[in-house]
Amino acid sequence: MKISAIDTYVLKSALETPFAFSQGWVHQRCATLVKVTADNGLTGWGEAFTQGLEPPEIAAATIEHALRPHLIGADALDTSVIWHQLYHTTRDYGRKGSVVAAISAIDIALWDLAGHYYEQPIYQLLGGAHRHSVQPYATGFYRLQGKDEADRLAEEAVSHYNNGFTAMKIKLGFGVADDIAVMHKIAEALGDHQVELMVDTNHAYGYREALQLGRELELFNVRWYEEPVVPEDINGYRQLREKLDVPIAGGENEHTIYGFRSLFAAGAVDIAQPDIGSCGGITAARDIVAMAQAHGVSVNPHVWGSAVAQAASLQLLAAMPVTHHNLFPQQPLLEFDCSSHPFRNELIANPWQVTDGVVVIPSGHGLGIDIVPETIEKYRTNI
Repeated sequence: MKISAIDTYVLKSALETPFAFSQGWVHQRCATLVKVTADNGLTGWGEAFTQGLEPPEIAAATIEHALRPHLIGADALDTSVIWHQLYHTTRDYGRKGSVVAAISAIDIALWDLAGHYYEQPIYQLLGGAHRHSVQPYATGFYRLQGKDEADRLAEEAVSHYNNGFTAMKIKLGFGVADDIAVMHKIAEALGDHQVELMVDTNHAYGYREALQLGRELELFNVRWYEEPVVPEDINGYRQLREKLDVPIAGGENEHTIYGFRSLFAAGAVDIAQPDIGSCGGITAARDIVAMAQAHGVSVNPHVWGSAVAQAASLQLLAAMPVTHHNLFPQQPLLEFDCSSHPFRNELIANPWQVTDGVVVIPSGHGLGIDIVPETIEKYRTNI
């Protein structure tokens, strides 16, 4: 089964109401999608993770100009062979960021294609499902003004709870005092409801501020403290992990087994968060999970992409064993982006639903999704 075509799509949609996370204002939602077609007519879809402030054209240009020449005519089932060829070919100017995100998109598409060829879900190709449903957590709590929004964010927490979420991630990083005020308001609004909270500052702080906030977070029994410092500061991660009782999480801005090797060797994280659209795709995520297991590190994938990235994350979550085995182990969660995003709800025929507190993992072939072509055409822009 030879690769006969690579089609890259950049999707964009302006936001009626821009929102902010700690690193800047998001004015549009974007996606870089790729469709790989084989000579027998089968197709597979993949996605490159487009960070909140990242132009989607970067990964698209990498696919078009750097990766495509090595793909046409290759055996579509050679997922590992192709991954290593693409990585080694781009190593001198890649290894991180948008180049690896582009490789991720191709890799996800090839696994989707393989699933259609073998008529199996990707999780079956990875060795089977440890779970067939997963608890989602609501990602939101973005700012509309910047600071002093604790009351509105508390109302949002109650809204997520009423929509069936019993876990949610609070976006902080707008000043330690403001962050603490937000946490107290949200805790007060949720009251006695059994809700698990996580915190994400998107590396807004240096070590001292991160430590100050972390000591306050210990009062709220949060499940994890995500990206407390910049991803380059591995020693800062390690020191925070040593000084705080709050579990430290990170890795959405890390890439491949080579990057995660450094995190694990330093004892920097309790929870690794590879993004399947950025870490190197399913091939790399599979290896990162195995390495995390060997280091006693839990894995909870990060996902902020379209329905394609969510579908890929669901397949990984199905096939992923727990790190700390016992009769009642803590299970991984699905990050469920609740912000405005048309490529999540409109891109596939059957968008994800939270039913009885869980999302059912698709059991169809490949990613288990059906792309809506009209949505591609509606939001497509020229590369």
